[in-house]
Amino acid sequence: MEKIAYYWQRLRRNPLAWNLFLIAAVIVGAAVAAHVVMQLSTRHGARRIVPDFAGVKLDDARRIARERSLDIHVNDSLFVPAYEGGIVLDQLPEGGVEVKPGRTVYVTINACRQKRVPVPYVAGRSLRQAKNMLEIAGLEIAELVYRPDIATNYVLEERLEGVRITETSRVEAEMGSGVTLHVGVEPGHGTTVVPQIVGLSLRDAKSRLWEQGLNIGRVRFDQGINLLNQKEARVYVQIPAAERRATLGSQVELRLALDGGKIAEHRKTAERQARQTAEQRMTEERARADSAAAAELTQEEQEETAGRSDAETPAGGDDEFFF
Repeated sequence: MEKIAYYWQRLRRNPLAWNLFLIAAVIVGAAVAAHVVMQLSTRHGARRIVPDFAGVKLDDARRIARERSLDIHVNDSLFVPAYEGGIVLDQLPEGGVEVKPGRTVYVTINACRQKRVPVPYVAGRSLRQAKNMLEIAGLEIAELVYRPDIATNYVLEERLEGVRITETSRVEAEMGSGVTLHVGVEPGHGTTVVPQIVGLSLRDAKSRLWEQGLNIGRVRFDQGINLLNQKEARVYVQIPAAERRATLGSQVELRLALDGGKIAEHRKTAERQARQTAEQRMTEERARADSAAAAELTQEEQEETAGRSDAETPAGGDDEFFF
């Protein structure tokens, strides 16, 4: 102890050494204090297990979260008739995951009832414009019904559950409902080309098909797909395949999956087949166009030959010429 006191006294009698010592002490003290504050603010080492809130009422979920130093934030809501309104349907992070205290858990709850939205008047517009207006309103196309008219793919009439929508109608429908559109088609223009939709979500696939004047046929989902993860599912089979000719208003069948590898494999195959089909279709169309042009040219030549023959024959005929 005497040696420590001796060296301490010598240090204090040396101004330069004493000042350096004080600076070093301040730096070390500040570093220790910062470390302690950081440990406290981040609760280093403290972990919480996220409860599984699926099927739990929102108020109960919030109470349970507070007990575990977690927060609940409602990120989205769906309307699933099979479940009670106000319960948690999905969450992120999932139940059983370790997180730090104070972490926010984002949940999707079941709405008590489906939201109702005004139905826009879309008659007199092009099919593309009508589709966009319905999608913006939160609605979709239930069916495209084609009938003869001079304007192809223009909406002639709009109906909701059989009731005609007029410009003065003030009608509301549940979000996601379908509206039937009666669309014109000029004689001789009643076909379209099936678009490539493998790899798209159901919503995007429907939109692409409606733009081409096609209806949605049977939709089948692979096992494991439900109302909660349906948005992540992608088309991996379409019937008929892309780039084929189809009658306006005909149906396209869809199959969807969640397996990314499966979807990528089918998409690669579908795109290759689509290119081949498109090339074949264009070749056939060029051949038909050339054949029609040749037939027209032959007809013109025949008419021209007949015209020359008539011009060379005297008006009175052969008997009158030799008389």
